[in-house]
Amino acid sequence: MAALDSRAASAMVIQQVLQGRNLETALRSVADRLPEKERALTAELSYGVCRWYFQLDALLKLLLDKPIKSSQRVIHALMLVGLYQLLHTRIPAHAAVSETVAATGKLRKGWAKSLTNAVLRRFLREQQSLLQQLHANDAATLAMPQWLLQRLQQAWPEEWRRIAESCLQRPPMTLRANCSKTSVEAAISELAAAGVAAQAFEEIDSALVLEKAAAVESLPGFSAGYLSVQDAGAQFAAQLLDAQPGDEVLDACAAPGGKTTHILELQPDAGVTAMDVDAGRLQRVEENLQRLGQQARLIAGDVSLRHGKWRDHSYERILLDVPCSATGVIRRHPDIKLLRKAGDVDSLAERQRDILESVWPLLKPGGVLLYVTCSLLPEENQQQVDAFLDRHDNAKEQAIALAVGRKQSAGWQILPGESRMDGFYYALLEKR
Repeated sequence: MAALDSRAASAMVIQQVLQGRNLETALRSVADRLPEKERALTAELSYGVCRWYFQLDALLKLLLDKPIKSSQRVIHALMLVGLYQLLHTRIPAHAAVSETVAATGKLRKGWAKSLTNAVLRRFLREQQSLLQQLHANDAATLAMPQWLLQRLQQAWPEEWRRIAESCLQRPPMTLRANCSKTSVEAAISELAAAGVAAQAFEEIDSALVLEKAAAVESLPGFSAGYLSVQDAGAQFAAQLLDAQPGDEVLDACAAPGGKTTHILELQPDAGVTAMDVDAGRLQRVEENLQRLGQQARLIAGDVSLRHGKWRDHSYERILLDVPCSATGVIRRHPDIKLLRKAGDVDSLAERQRDILESVWPLLKPGGVLLYVTCSLLPEENQQQVDAFLDRHDNAKEQAIALAVGRKQSAGWQILPGESRMDGFYYALLEKR
């Protein structure tokens, strides 16, 4: 196949995302057709268009006399790539326009050359007027799908705008120090000696954040298991679970293994079973365990089912990081705004309920289950847990009080951007 450049490749990636493919998979699909030097810019443009899609698409509708035919949607995507460069990057306007127009040839869409050129140059001439037309459109100015913006307004009437704005920020690169081998302070010193600046978090003693993202393989201590990549908000999970020596622990939705390995760092004498419905993703858990020199029992299976070999055990601790809308990690995965639909929330909440009901009998009396989502929506969080507590007389909520976030009717919520963290919900349930 013919080689691509970064603009053409990004247009193909965006087209795939609009068809329902996740961004990381779409980027991998074009990687072999890209020169190495083009890959970083392709990722920047693809992530950027996803992050700002609803603003860029609204602008493009103002710029086009009629929509691009559905059979030519790659050109629609290419124009979004051009607008993103002009609005949100430091790429000189003349280079952004000329290179985007040239990409029509790489895509074998020569008919679109003059149209793409005209659209981008008109935007440069009328930019202020066009942006002013979007001023009253919150979904466009905050680059958020209308259904999700409404859900955030209902759930967080005082904070919805700040939440939406935080979803447009680039996420920091946050690491977890393996405190069984090192400390945050020692890790920061090692990184500094390698020319990598990092800072500790006040709110959690295992996390550090890099001032500038770096390739993990280049970080001192990463390959030896001294460091892992994990958002600071996610690092509360293993601490709240608080596994004790000899505990049997079930990490029921384990991939890619960040929480599994953290449990074992904090309590190497626990017996951990790591499950995931996706056998391919479970391989990533195995890779992380090997890098950190840890062992766990790995099982591929659907934990919502009422049969399976994992049900032969009972557990003192269960970590339930359930599938969810992932609305708390949009800044890290901006394609969520394009992939998630309004109807998904109800179906996800139903699956969460099924998983909770399936797993609860596996918890020993006196044991603790930690329910976790990276969602901001009450249907998946406190409403889910409140309803579970109403159904189960033998379930009791344990109080949570973290250094960041706020108490809910049940559980604890961290909002994205608070203390540089992603959005997470935690609820701790004890079996009487």
